[in-house]
Amino acid sequence: MAARDFRLGCDIGGTFTDFVLLDDRSGEIRTYKCLTTPQDPSDAVEHGIRQLEQAATGCGERLDEVIHGTTLVINSIIERKGARTGLITTRGFRDVLELGREIRYAPYNIFAEFPRPLIPRQRRLEVDERIRSDGSVLRPLDEKQARAVVGELVDQGVESIAVCLINSFENPVHELRLREIIEHEAPQVSVSISYEVLPQIREYERTSTTVTNAYVKPLTGRYLSKLGARLESIGVGGKLFIMLSSGGVTSAETAAQFPVRIIESGPTAAVIAGQHFGRLFNVPEMFCFDMGGTTAKSCLIQRGEVGVVPTFEVGRVQRFMKGSGLTIQVPVVDLMEIGAGGGSIARVSRLGTLQVGPDSSGAEPGPICYGRGGADPCVTDADLLLGYLDAGYFLGGEMRLDVEAARRGIEERIARPLGVSFVQAVWGIHDLINETMAAAAKTHIAEKGGNPKVATVAAFGGAGPVHAYGLAKKLGSPRFLVPPNAGVGSALGFFTAPRAFDLVRSHKVPLLQADFAAVEKIFEALEAEGLRVLGSAATADARFDRSIDMRFVGQGSETTLAIAERDFAALDPATIRARFDAVYQKLYGRTYPDSAVELVNFRVKARLPERLLQLKKLPLGGRSLEQAIKGRRPAYSASAADFVPHAVYDRYLLAPGVRLDGPAIVEERESTVVVGAGATAAVDEYGFLWVELTGGAHAV
Repeated sequence: MAARDFRLGCDIGGTFTDFVLLDDRSGEIRTYKCLTTPQDPSDAVEHGIRQLEQAATGCGERLDEVIHGTTLVINSIIERKGARTGLITTRGFRDVLELGREIRYAPYNIFAEFPRPLIPRQRRLEVDERIRSDGSVLRPLDEKQARAVVGELVDQGVESIAVCLINSFENPVHELRLREIIEHEAPQVSVSISYEVLPQIREYERTSTTVTNAYVKPLTGRYLSKLGARLESIGVGGKLFIMLSSGGVTSAETAAQFPVRIIESGPTAAVIAGQHFGRLFNVPEMFCFDMGGTTAKSCLIQRGEVGVVPTFEVGRVQRFMKGSGLTIQVPVVDLMEIGAGGGSIARVSRLGTLQVGPDSSGAEPGPICYGRGGADPCVTDADLLLGYLDAGYFLGGEMRLDVEAARRGIEERIARPLGVSFVQAVWGIHDLINETMAAAAKTHIAEKGGNPKVATVAAFGGAGPVHAYGLAKKLGSPRFLVPPNAGVGSALGFFTAPRAFDLVRSHKVPLLQADFAAVEKIFEALEAEGLRVLGSAATADARFDRSIDMRFVGQGSETTLAIAERDFAALDPATIRARFDAVYQKLYGRTYPDSAVELVNFRVKARLPERLLQLKKLPLGGRSLEQAIKGRRPAYSASAADFVPHAVYDRYLLAPGVRLDGPAIVEERESTVVVGAGATAAVDEYGFLWVELTGGAHAV
């Protein structure tokens, strides 16, 4: 049997599918990038693996792991292409999805729209049952009625059923029985019960999350099953893992059971890579920026730690308006979406001004220069016409770009209607998208207590390194860095993510009345469940991070308190209260020692030992900077307000320790780095490109 010494990272984005093949023995990395195949994403996966096998013969059968990130789940929600789903809930709660929190995201807009629930009212049915808030049974489940409700949903043609009963997080007996009834009466129907998806307090969030899981569960299950079979058919025998929104990876089986956990699967990986690099280089504040073909995501990483939030929204009616989307309550890396990508469409707005994004041309048909039928000018078209991209070296020369078609498109659709010159039009597109991203980034950084003037910008994605210089200038950042293979940064990030899973259970009790031994049993049950999800029987191999969500009695939001001790029963209320007050005062400037507090949620993050990416150092050769020059070409310089000669460097020939001055362009197969006038770039021992905007120099 062949040794399994390879790992493959595969990220399916809206425009491109990225691959990174890692040889664990030598540390050698091979990359590949191709257009996504929206009709069947596994087509691109097979194509990429076959291309990599040409460079590393027999790598398919020697794969130990395939780690995968996908936009399938989020796209199916946004496009409303999930399963025909039904909801069974406690009598009186069928309208929770529409009532929500009864908060208007735009209080002064009487025409403000709200997202349509994933399940219409006629497929939201009720049963007679009731669990009290302490978990005791007030009214037993009417099983005859339950069977009739299941039959009614089957008659309506549902493929999936969500079950969410009031207070089931304290006692799941009725949800478990309902699942048994569904499996007996309708074995062909997929089932999601809230006790397994989200056993947590807050009825709207719990129902919305469970419904979303049910909505995408059949589609995700079919996709992962097909992908697994396809990998097997081409000789890939490695285990299939999926990236979670929280920054860990899990098995394909767990992802199929809880697809709501992988909604932000792809974008998360680049941020996890940024976290790894931030720790490696001891960067105290890093603004990770991943710009691909469809959109851009960013995250502020402080002291080597990525922020994780317990809830987020998807499918917003107003893209950047909080409260206008479907609420999902699962742990997710604290990403900020910027409506910007290489495929973002430029047009003249109704007010007669230039507008770029948020809609994108995607992979089909893509920007005009792709030559695939696209007619709308996009950011990539502008970057090409500004001289930043080489039409003959896009994707390493595998995809030639049509310069003249892009030129005609921008002339006809942007320059002439606006009455501006061609140069003003193309620079306007590039600069406006940078301005849009910078404005959003400043808000995000300020909200996290960061300072853009000290943050290092880390650029990922095919388009990120092209725009990093302009973005960093607008932010006032002193430098930006571009890792090797930044164009496939998300796929590379899979190798820096741990096998991990987050679990939560609600049990609301005043601190002074809490049974600490019972709390320890809750933690132990969550840890046992974590081991099962991770597929590990050896407790010694696993690590558990415990925390508690606490609040003042009567308060509407919680404060999370980390618990380092392995035996909660050995603690006392005074110790927990003192820790809570210290954290609360740090967050809000004061606390209220005379007000009672309560325990609400108990959390455990279970993880296995990491197989971190070991960066390979560049060979110390005698290559000079001149040997890396591919040539020179005119490209636009904002400081000169004109096209000026830019030295073009082959990134693969840049030796460690070399420095180059802008204006310059550094090319690799999957991305291009623009080093603007006045900036200085240096290559470190790992091949990272550090670009100083202030004339300083980073130690390499």
